[in-house]
Parts: sequence; C-alpha cells; structure tokens
Amino acid sequence: MTPPDLPGFDELFAAMPVAMLLVDPAGRIALANAAGETLLNISERAMKGQEVDAFVRFDTGFADRRKGRTFAAYDVEIGLGRIGRVRADLIECDVPERPGWTIVTLRTTPGGRAPDRHAGARAAIGAASMLAHEIKNPLSGIRGAAQLLGDGGGSQALTSLITTEVDRITALIDGMQNFTDTRPLRLEAHNVYPLLDHIREVARAGFARDVTIDERFDPSLPPALVDPGALTQVLLNLVKNAAEALEGVADRRMLLATAYRHGMAASAAPGLPRVPLPIEISVIDTGPGAPADIAEHLFEPFVSGKAEGQGLGLPLVAKLVRDMGGIVTYAREGDPRRTVFRLLLQRARA
Repeated sequence: MTPPDLPGFDELFAAMPVAMLLVDPAGRIALANAAGETLLNISERAMKGQEVDAFVRFDTGFADRRKGRTFAAYDVEIGLGRIGRVRADLIECDVPERPGWTIVTLRTTPGGRAPDRHAGARAAIGAASMLAHEIKNPLSGIRGAAQLLGDGGGSQALTSLITTEVDRITALIDGMQNFTDTRPLRLEAHNVYPLLDHIREVARAGFARDVTIDERFDPSLPPALVDPGALTQVLLNLVKNAAEALEGVADRRMLLATAYRHGMAASAAPGLPRVPLPIEISVIDTGPGAPADIAEHLFEPFVSGKAEGQGLGLPLVAKLVRDMGGIVTYAREGDPRRTVFRLLLQRARA
C-alpha cells in the first residue's frame, strides 16, 4: 500500500529528529526517515516492503502489542535492525484518519541500567580502600612467619597451606585495590586491531588454546579514543571469561567482532552528557551464559556465576570502560543463543 497522501506529510516525516518508521496495515515498512536509517544502520530503500518485526524485535511478552494499536514502552530491551539487542524507548501510534497505518518512534537508551551498576561500583571503592589498608600489610607479616617456620623444620604441609591461602587473599585484595584508582586514564587515538591481534595470540597460547577464535571485523573502523593498557585489560578479561564459559561445551568457539554504529550515543555515567559511541567491539561465545538470577547484576561487585569466582572482574571491566567514556553491555542473542559482551567506545577526533 502507498503512504497516506496528506499535505506536507512526507516533508514533516523526513525532517523529524527522532527515528521514525511508517508502517502499513499489513505490518510492512512504507517509509523511514533519515534518523531511522541512521539508527537502524540500513537504508529506507532496503527497509521498504519488509515487515517491521524484522527490524524492531520484541520478546514474546510484547507479541500482542498491536491489538490496541497505540503502544508505548520505555527502557525495554529490543532488537534493532543490524545493531542487535539494545535498551530503547518505543512508541507506536495511529496515523489520524488512516485506519491501520501506524508510526513507530524509536530512541535508544543504551546502558539503561547503568546508574545501579555505577552505584555498586562506588560502594565497592570504599570497601576496597578500607580492606586494602587494614588487611594487606598484616598479611605480609603472616607470610614471612610461615616461611621462617618452614625453614626451621616445621610441618611443610602446614606452611605450604598458610602460604597458599595468604597468596589467595592477597590476590583478592589486589583485585579490589584496582577500584580505588580514581586517576583519569590517558585517552588517545588508537587502532584497536593490533590490540585485538595481541589478545587473540595471548588467548591461543594459554587459556584458550583449545577454543576456536573467529573474527568478524569492519575493515573501515576508524581509531577509537581509548587508553590502550586499560582496553587490553578489559578485552583480556572478557576473552578469558568467554573461554571459561565454554568449559564442557561441545562447540568451543568464540567470535571477536567490530562494527561502526551510526547514531549510537549514551552517557557513560549519571550526570554526564550523552556522547556518540559508534565504535563497537564484541566478544561472543557459544557458552550457556550467566544464570538467570544474576544476569541483571553481572557488573556489580561480588556477583559471580563461577563456583570459585570473586565477582570483581566484570565490575572492573565496567569501571575501566566507563573511565574511557564508554559503556559495556551483556546480552543473549541469536538462534542458537550466544553470549555477547559489547563495548561501545568513542571515536577519536580526526
């Protein structure tokens, strides 16, 4: 069906600053404005005649949303075009005097759950600082005493146990101390591909030697504004987590992917302005994903799905990414389902 013939409709629709889709009574896209093309990263020509559900994908709980025609949902997780799963605000409303025609308005809100995550990280900073001061120094004395006991002919098994446990606690404290470093990172324009090559080689030589690591890279990706050391630490953590998640999985496979996302913008933390975050780096694995009861809290300190996990790795990832002005998200996507950790980072200015 052809779009409604209303005076000035096409010009007004095209000029709207938010992403909009015009949908015919059969549920197919008739028009998409420029903001919609940018957000969905696909041209109007490619969308025309296609079912809107192919570009705006809800969970099954929203399957009957068109029964009443007018529908609004805020800060919900949906699939958008080629972007994948994001948090977004969506409104579907009727076109006056044109029965069956609807307009879909979209605005992404990536990191919609970020405020709770950052509050947890700030609370961990205080706890980490206190524990580091009160516990770490006495531990060094305990370890020294255990070594002296061993040299004096005491029980070797006992001294070995003491030393091992002290080293384990010290490693925990070292991990928590990372949260107390509030110095700003040194951000610079950097080509992310040498870093990804390094991460892949480290993984293949060690913790992921029996995992197939595939690549899906955008060859035109511009330099990102990052701290190379911090980004390396973030990616190593995510790739190591992915390798560990593949234990016991028949198809032990992960994917490193990059993409440029036009129109993607977010605030890295509460109170900060929204900035463009078009550089996307994803670590994707075929593992089972996080347990459902903790999936919403993965970036909070002391939350872990591993039996021996300390729950500090992903909160540190979130802190470092936030310090670079970006965001990190977790999702289960695709069919069959895969785990996706997605970094969204700033582009370096030319």
